[in-house]
Amino acid sequence: MLGEIIYDLRKKRGYSLSELSEKANISKSYLSNIERNLNRNPSIQVLRKIAQVLNVDMKTLLQENGDEKEPLHDKELIELVNELKESGIEKNEYKTLIEFIKWQNQNFETKK
Repeated sequence: MLGEIIYDLRKKRGYSLSELSEKANISKSYLSNIERNLNRNPSIQVLRKIAQVLNVDMKTLLQENGDEKEPLHDKELIELVNELKESGIEKNEYKTLIEFIKWQNQNFETKK
């Protein structure tokens, strides 16, 4: 069910109920009601906020069978992506950043 999927993703991402509600800009009690399946029909806007913070697509949240969920990514990778977002680096700039780091590492190695 939706609440269980959100709960499992939240725990695997290392977020407390308070942290997820704050990052998604929804009330803690509302999120708790969703996770406990007391509210089984949250709005698309609320689900979109939750999905964005948990770094999953809407399809993942809306899976009927929990076994069909997309595999979760490494927690460190998720933290890195969140840091990049917070620093203002856009998704389309990630490749450029990686190329720069590779270039910098190659130049550093040749100077040794």
